[in-house]
Amino acid sequence: MAPPASSPCRVDVVALFGFGRRPSPADAAVRERLLAWTQAAAGLGADAVVKVNEIVCADPACPGLETILLLMPPGAATRAVKIGKPMAEVTEDDVRQALTSD
Repeated sequence: MAPPASSPCRVDVVALFGFGRRPSPADAAVRERLLAWTQAAAGLGADAVVKVNEIVCADPACPGLETILLLMPPGAATRAVKIGKPMAEVTEDDVRQALTSD
């Protein structure tokens, strides 16, 4: 039986996956900054697609929240790069290091 909608258990499960959470304008600014850093560090052109996501890692060895960069240059395989920090804590050096160590 599922917990009632007002149950704290339900809220925690929903929050775990990020559902129901509206990104704040600060989140958008952080995401745009990470996109720019990633495109520059990877040397991608305007025709490449870059996606930045923050996920909850369920593995006990993970730091909790991690940032995933997806690089999708046209005509090439998609590349996924993980940074073991929440988006708001990622620096330009983190992006460069993640792209070179992958």
